[in-house]
Amino acid sequence: MSFNFIKDNHKSIHFIGIGGVSMSGIAEILINKGYTVSGSDRNSSKSTEKLSKLGATIFIGHEASNVIKSDLVVYTAAIAEDNPELKKAKELNIELMDRAEFLGKIMNGHKYNIGVAGTHGKTTTTSMLSHIILKAQLDPTILVGGSLDIIDGNVRVGESEYFITEACEYKASFLKFPPYLGIILNIEEDHLDYYKDIHHIEDTFLEFTKLIPNDGFVILNADDPRCLNLQNKYICNTKTFGIKNGDLKAKNIVYSNNGCPSFDVTENEKKLFHISLNVPGNHNISNSLASIAAALCLAIEHKYIVEGIESFYGTHRRFEIKGSTQGVTVIDDYAHHPTEIKATLEASRNFPHNKIVCVFQPHTYSRTKSLFKEFSQCFTLANKVILADIYAAREPLDESVSSLMLAEEISQNGVDCVNFHSFEEILQNLKKTLEEGDLLLTVGAGDVYLIGEMLLEQNS
Repeated sequence: MSFNFIKDNHKSIHFIGIGGVSMSGIAEILINKGYTVSGSDRNSSKSTEKLSKLGATIFIGHEASNVIKSDLVVYTAAIAEDNPELKKAKELNIELMDRAEFLGKIMNGHKYNIGVAGTHGKTTTTSMLSHIILKAQLDPTILVGGSLDIIDGNVRVGESEYFITEACEYKASFLKFPPYLGIILNIEEDHLDYYKDIHHIEDTFLEFTKLIPNDGFVILNADDPRCLNLQNKYICNTKTFGIKNGDLKAKNIVYSNNGCPSFDVTENEKKLFHISLNVPGNHNISNSLASIAAALCLAIEHKYIVEGIESFYGTHRRFEIKGSTQGVTVIDDYAHHPTEIKATLEASRNFPHNKIVCVFQPHTYSRTKSLFKEFSQCFTLANKVILADIYAAREPLDESVSSLMLAEEISQNGVDCVNFHSFEEILQNLKKTLEEGDLLLTVGAGDVYLIGEMLLEQNS
């Protein structure tokens, strides 16, 4: 793995926001290559604790003094201009690089860079494809947006030409990557705190496809009209997939008792092989087809594709079964967009249950506000919905939108929905609501998963 872009005198590298899933993975890659790594974040986490054990110097809280001994400072798109470490680095003329640019330069040291893009499904598809490439013994470097058991975390450092990563569209970050193969799973409205509208988003995905060389590949979801809008507007090869449309399709779909699908994979109507997924939902059929399409473009043998897909049991926080208590099954999912929530609830309907109780924590004021109508309509498959307060993440308080407002709108659409301001209040309500045979879903990109863990712990 080449690091030619890092100057010889840049031995100490500092990460602002090191606890983030991508930043922590990049930091681990650098530690593995012998660099001195430090980093800061607002709170301690499993990621920061792991990096500390690996030898990184971790600061909790952002202070100007944290960067003084650094030769290079890497920061995330979520870091504000008034961050004291960013300001101090500029004052001291320390070289600065944002996360996407830094990752793109690491990727430049590889030939077969695979970027998994799309509004939804990036983590699962990246993980499925990682399983396949590992089964094929291609020794890839992997950077995934979740914890994957097969690599014991979110990063694996390989020595081959293969690099697999999620290609996030937030602030057009993925335009700083050099993909050989780009997967586009779907294109929908999101991150409207940055994008003007859906046309701006679609145009940005098109720019991503234009980064791929002539001999590379674009993998497109043929069931998504906006993905198909991109076709024939770039110079590289194309392979399409879909449950209903595309070169690669799923036929003869059947579901197991726990909602996991099995199906025949066909290419141009010719059967290639049969696949049994160990994750539920139609959205995971689509994710698996995307990873299979990519593997076929890389000329990976069918037996490794089947072994890879069938050895995948999900990543943490993606329809993750956390346990059961008093006959109630607790499942956690990272879904934070209306389409993702619908898909999670649809998958839940195929899972054994009496009633579905969904605890949702909206993620960011801007997303809740811009997709308010969609959020109010996406919970129809739940028997009861409990909203936690909005998880602000990188954003300041915005009193023009709230979980209470959203709960009232969801109720107007005929779904039993309430809002509580603390996890303890939610727990107390769950204890009154849940009965044997029920399914509890904790849903959202913040810390809502703690509610399910607290329930399991208190009843153990």
